[in-house]
Amino acid sequence: MISEAIGHNTPAPEIFHAAAAATDASLPGAWVIGDSPHADIGGATGIGAHSVWVSGSRPSTETAYRPTHTTDDAASAVNYVTDVAR
Repeated sequence: MISEAIGHNTPAPEIFHAAAAATDASLPGAWVIGDSPHADIGGATGIGAHSVWVSGSRPSTETAYRPTHTTDDAASAVNYVTDVAR
């Protein structure tokens, strides 16, 4: 999904609503995985979703948004969400 086609970028809630609609998913109970504290974790917070920050071993400098979970890489983030969803 290209945010320019939607007319919004993360962290705007519209991009998350459009992604959910395009995949026949719902946002209640959703998870957002991303590497941008502002765009991804802030966006997740804005829609009330759980989040996993892919830190790449970077320390967090964001104080306004707290992820549900932090991991070093995307594969670990997906595994975490998959395990929690069971």
